[in-house]
Amino acid sequence: MASLPLPRGPVSEVLVQSLAGNFVERLPAWPDGGPGDGSSDASDLADEALSLWVLHELSYRGFTDVDERWEWHPDLLALRWRLEGGLEQRLRKRFPTIERTTDFVADLAGLIAADDGPSLARHLQRHGSREQALELLRQRSIYHLKEADPTAWVVPRLPGGRAKAALVEVQFDEYGTGDPQRLHHDLFARGIVACGLSAEPGQYADEAITEVLEQNNAGSMFGMHRRLRGAALGHFAAFEATSSVPSRQLAQGLARLELPQEIQAYYEEHVEADAVHEQVALRDICGGLVAREPDLAEDVLFGAWTCLDLEARTATALLDRWEVA
Repeated sequence: MASLPLPRGPVSEVLVQSLAGNFVERLPAWPDGGPGDGSSDASDLADEALSLWVLHELSYRGFTDVDERWEWHPDLLALRWRLEGGLEQRLRKRFPTIERTTDFVADLAGLIAADDGPSLARHLQRHGSREQALELLRQRSIYHLKEADPTAWVVPRLPGGRAKAALVEVQFDEYGTGDPQRLHHDLFARGIVACGLSAEPGQYADEAITEVLEQNNAGSMFGMHRRLRGAALGHFAAFEATSSVPSRQLAQGLARLELPQEIQAYYEEHVEADAVHEQVALRDICGGLVAREPDLAEDVLFGAWTCLDLEARTATALLDRWEVA
């Protein structure tokens, strides 16, 4: 377990100081205009994104020297409620109207295929530096060291049938098909250790950009809330459908930069696996869910669009920074 990250503003400061002292005094009665009010101020968003990530992490691996009971402390749950509400509000405000047909799977596939956001993988394949590649690995470690875990929350929230069976089938692959040496997050851990980086979950939270934290927060929020199960599966489908080609590009870029074979192998593993997962995620998981619960169709599209939108924002932020550098 990693240590608590450094605060980025008043909300994370109160939260981190309380958890670091292994006590939680009653948190402030945040007024209107406090955390989760939908503020667009960059410093507020950075503060809130880190705070929500910390709160979510209490339900994953936790933090060194933080009492595990604080996961369910009522004041922390109230703060999480506010922060998740603000995040969801921002995401839904950006979600455009999607023209629908009678073929839901085709609508979902079309939404994903229309994505034309900037590509970090393509940049590193062709032009990126070793330093940029290592920075990307540190940023990605926030998710990849718990890869598949956010989606695992969804399994008990689904009814029986095609969607649940297919999701467990794909998750079984993500968790190494029973072979602990093939666990995807362990493959990533071995890869970054070979690069001289730490495989401690959350180790690089201090340098994680707001966009990366929001990517992680959205995935955790969707998975942890039963009412957002449709968004969780749409998010999952978009991730699987858009990762095979970038994984190939990243593997090639890492080879060009002569980074260790272990990290190349992690991305090579995803080239074929995610190409197979794409069709299962679209047709069996999302299509199966909507066939059983038609009212969730819009949320599935919302989740897919959110995955693409947050990835584009992350890519834009890092590419802009690297251009300046």
